[in-house]
Amino acid sequence: MRAATIDKIFKNYLHIYIMPAKFVVVLGSLMSGLGKGIVTSSIMKMLDFYDYKIMPLKFDGYLNYDCGTMNPYRHGEVFVLDDKSEVDMDFGMYERFINKNLTKDFSMTGGKIFSNIIAKERRGDYLGEDVQIVPHLVNYIIDHVKEVARQNKLDVLVIEVGGTVGDIENNYFIEAMRQLALSEDVVFVNLTFIPKIDVVGEQKTKPAQHAFRTLMQLGIMPNFIVCRLDEPLEEKTRNKLSLFTNLKKEKIIDDSTVETLYEVPLKFMSQGFDKMLIKELNLEARSLNKEKVEKWRSIVKRIKDPEGRVKIAIVGKYTNLRDSYASVKEALVHSGAALNTGIDLKWVESSDLEKGGNAVSEALGDVQGIIVPGGFGKRGIEGKIKAIEYARTNKIPYLGLCLGMQLMAVEFARNVCGLKGAHSTEFSRTKYNVIDLIPSQRKIKVKGATMRLGAWPCKITQKDSIAFKSYHKNLIYERHRHRYEFNNRFRRLFEKNGLLISGVTPDNKLVEIIEWRGQFGVATQAHPELKSRLEHPAPLFVSFVAASKAQSKR
Repeated sequence: MRAATIDKIFKNYLHIYIMPAKFVVVLGSLMSGLGKGIVTSSIMKMLDFYDYKIMPLKFDGYLNYDCGTMNPYRHGEVFVLDDKSEVDMDFGMYERFINKNLTKDFSMTGGKIFSNIIAKERRGDYLGEDVQIVPHLVNYIIDHVKEVARQNKLDVLVIEVGGTVGDIENNYFIEAMRQLALSEDVVFVNLTFIPKIDVVGEQKTKPAQHAFRTLMQLGIMPNFIVCRLDEPLEEKTRNKLSLFTNLKKEKIIDDSTVETLYEVPLKFMSQGFDKMLIKELNLEARSLNKEKVEKWRSIVKRIKDPEGRVKIAIVGKYTNLRDSYASVKEALVHSGAALNTGIDLKWVESSDLEKGGNAVSEALGDVQGIIVPGGFGKRGIEGKIKAIEYARTNKIPYLGLCLGMQLMAVEFARNVCGLKGAHSTEFSRTKYNVIDLIPSQRKIKVKGATMRLGAWPCKITQKDSIAFKSYHKNLIYERHRHRYEFNNRFRRLFEKNGLLISGVTPDNKLVEIIEWRGQFGVATQAHPELKSRLEHPAPLFVSFVAASKAQSKR
């Protein structure tokens, strides 16, 4: 046996038996919405720059089994993974930063945990015992955390605890992490908020101090404090926090607002956070992968200082909560960076386009591209259809996503094919239901995890199509989340009237991509934004931004 082979076997043995995974736990305090997902993703990216094998795990305290049945106004967008899992929107952030596809194993919700604990109890796994939060539920969490790290042969598992310290819903997660630290290398990172009151004009540390003490009362001593604030962290603020938390001042990390969230890992590294974290975790020393860092840095530079700009309208139903369209927004940023083009978003509430008069032209007259994203429910549907008609008749580049494809078909049926009153059965039953329930969905009564979910194959049928020119391949895989599809009964009529059906399922039973001929108008039943990454932008988005960029030069 060659020496190199023996060395490889020894290293694998060493990794499994002598060098177990380390853990980073990110906890939020004081208030939600501070950006734990961004901090968690940035920590992973820093470690990835050193080529450590990392993955995230997210705890969410809500008692839903997953977030698939949640209203976007309550929880932001529902993110869908390849394996059909409907998970928290932070998973989109994780995948965009580390360029890896995640699975359901990396998501733990209160509902999922309690369901499994009760199933074990009913099965008799706890015979003779009264099942309690401690030890049974806490041990279940710890065992899952360790198993995820072991199965994936990780150097570091970065764990985000959803909610804020003090919430009833996440107390058992925090207790599990305290107990995990009794036997494993665990670094705790506390994300907190530093307010600045205008009247006083001073950064106040007292809330952060109280949050720190709350964690200590729970048995956790944070190794780092990450301070979220609008302006740079002042030195006197850092010194004061250091004094009252027993942390060296260099372990108080400035997380003040930056131009783009992808700049956060670089900002952290400029403060030495990466080196301190590696030391605290007792990781083997490694050199920084400078090629990775420079590639990331160059993309960030293009986002911050692009050569040109385009204005894109997102015509949606949930625009008052921008997190409802987080992946769409980020996919545009990725494509803009690839084309060295800045993206100016114009959020248009679809209901506002139904007012009549010049509402549509006033809202969309100054944009170079229009996107109609996914959504559910009847509110604002006619406004979306008006936006699509405006894009088609004024030759403005258009990209439809899921519902945006279905309504593109409805608009085409009404205004090109002459099918008066054409609609989707989701909203109305008419003589011309050009969008209908997928046959496999008709007998389903349960709402959770029953849609057509996850990654599905799509065959691109036309080489002269926008789809093929975007993907440069005949077979693609994109993620889906829907119950309704194009009604094949109208397929021939649509094609006769000039609609290009450029993508179908491999068995030719479902229409996946449609296009307008002679102009840039493409829509897909999938959600390509869910697989877009900073370093690998979604192909359809790149083509759309390129077309919008060309539109701006006319």
